[in-house]
Amino acid sequence: MTAVPHAMSSFALHGIGVSRGIAIGRAQLVSHATLEVAHYTIPPSGVEAEIARFDTAVRETQQELASLHASMKAGDAPAEFGAFLDVHWMILSDPTLAEVPRRIVAEQRCNAEWALTQQMGVLVEQFDQIEDPYLRERKADVVQVVERVLKRLLGKPGPVGIPGAEAQTILVAHDLSPADVIQFKQHRFAAFITDLGGVTSHTAIVARSLNVPAVVATHNGRQLIRENELLIVDGSNNVVIVNPDRSVLAEYRLKQGELGLERAKLKRLKTKPAMTIDGDEVELSANIELPDDVPQTLESGANGIGLFRSEFLFLNREGLPTEDEQFEAYRDVVQGMGGRPVTIRTFDLGADKQKAGLDGLSRVAPNPALGLRAVRFCLAEPRLFLTQLRAILRASQYGNVRILIPMLATVAEIDQTLVMIEQAKDSLRDRGVAFNARVPVGGMIEVPAAVLAITAFLAKLDFLSIGTNDLIQYTLAIDRSDDAVSHLYDPLHPAVLKLISMAIVAANRAKVPIAVCGEMAGEVRLTRLLLGLGLRSFSMHPAHILAVKQRVLTTDAGALKAIALRMRRTDDPVRLAALLDKLNA
Repeated sequence: MTAVPHAMSSFALHGIGVSRGIAIGRAQLVSHATLEVAHYTIPPSGVEAEIARFDTAVRETQQELASLHASMKAGDAPAEFGAFLDVHWMILSDPTLAEVPRRIVAEQRCNAEWALTQQMGVLVEQFDQIEDPYLRERKADVVQVVERVLKRLLGKPGPVGIPGAEAQTILVAHDLSPADVIQFKQHRFAAFITDLGGVTSHTAIVARSLNVPAVVATHNGRQLIRENELLIVDGSNNVVIVNPDRSVLAEYRLKQGELGLERAKLKRLKTKPAMTIDGDEVELSANIELPDDVPQTLESGANGIGLFRSEFLFLNREGLPTEDEQFEAYRDVVQGMGGRPVTIRTFDLGADKQKAGLDGLSRVAPNPALGLRAVRFCLAEPRLFLTQLRAILRASQYGNVRILIPMLATVAEIDQTLVMIEQAKDSLRDRGVAFNARVPVGGMIEVPAAVLAITAFLAKLDFLSIGTNDLIQYTLAIDRSDDAVSHLYDPLHPAVLKLISMAIVAANRAKVPIAVCGEMAGEVRLTRLLLGLGLRSFSMHPAHILAVKQRVLTTDAGALKAIALRMRRTDDPVRLAALLDKLNA
């Protein structure tokens, strides 16, 4: 949009739909303290008191972050928020933000708010000059931390106020900090709209965790939308409609009702086995982050847990979890699943999941996605890795446990990992601790090298799991968190399809179980394609399982093979799209 329409004009904003669904409600604008800062001079006698006022605001903000951590431990927020709060705490404690504004107040005799925003501008400019896109985007965290301190200084502490907010409230913001959104949990709201963000931004993660529609990267939505205007948020089609006319509103209310009925119907499939029309059994498992996710997994009717992302046990806390703490978390999940398989991925720290206090991750990597992460970090920190392996093995006596190793690229990494697993077993034997000595060990296929060397992987591992998110990222050299190139992130790229097909065919031929556990597993439009390529094991967010099961139940897998093979062999995007439509007809 290039012009601001009057209050009752109908117009549309386009962005990135990061959480599907339709929401209809009234706009609640989120204010930004940085836009409300005045500049005034402090008399010499008042400088010391002004610095003290700044120190108090910083201290109270630290206490607020600590309180949010405590609320998370009580299960009030998705686990991903812990990582965000760790980052915000570090920024707030850094001298460039905690000390420099004090000097500015003393030297320029200006108010604390002005000093803080001036220093924020300096830091943001420095971040803009960083080449690495992930680190460059962390400037948003600096702005969010500054805003929390400014709210204290301006006498407006806490999150944006949404008094009396109802389920039909839609939050409209330039950006949303995870700290604010944690506190939104106590209110009901229908959707998010933000100017900034991408598929892996804070708001996107929040929206998916809370299962509400969201459209981000609208660029100027916060300026164009006015308080209390009627909005339609269509997360499935990447659009926000402002002040819709009667016909459009009626159409979307009908669509919303149909979606509700569809969800109700899907619940009837919970106990029905996932089997194709021609009799092939399909395993549908869940991806989880914390033990608290087990009830939702059971409610979805999942066959088991195909991916337990154990790194969130490390991120959602101060310090590192002990062996006993990890063991108790793994045991709780295994017991909660009542004999169903539980695949625990060893921690995948690094890249976008940093943890303060770990030497290997404390350095600023030139490119975190290609640096010391996942199994590379585990092998570089054997003490930490052995602690986790012992905890997983101890939990194995309580149920059906499998160990999954992330981001394997070489046979040497497999060999080293297997040696460390044996060391962990020997350590437990020496302590007289019971465990299952035959715990299956599998590997993640996330880099092209793993597919090209898959024969050796199949000879040494008990099962494989394709992590399509990273496989696509590394195959196409696209940073998923950078919205400037996010449109190039394509699961139907010919190279991606060929790699996935190669892995599935090789594993099936060797009779080694293989699953897909990335975002592709939960995309209903791709279910038949994966079935046609020979996949019979999927792992996804629990919320997607019933929809994928419905697609499986209405599929003749044998009839798909010829079309899937043609898709694998074509390089024409138009032809690929047409063949996918034919699969889903």
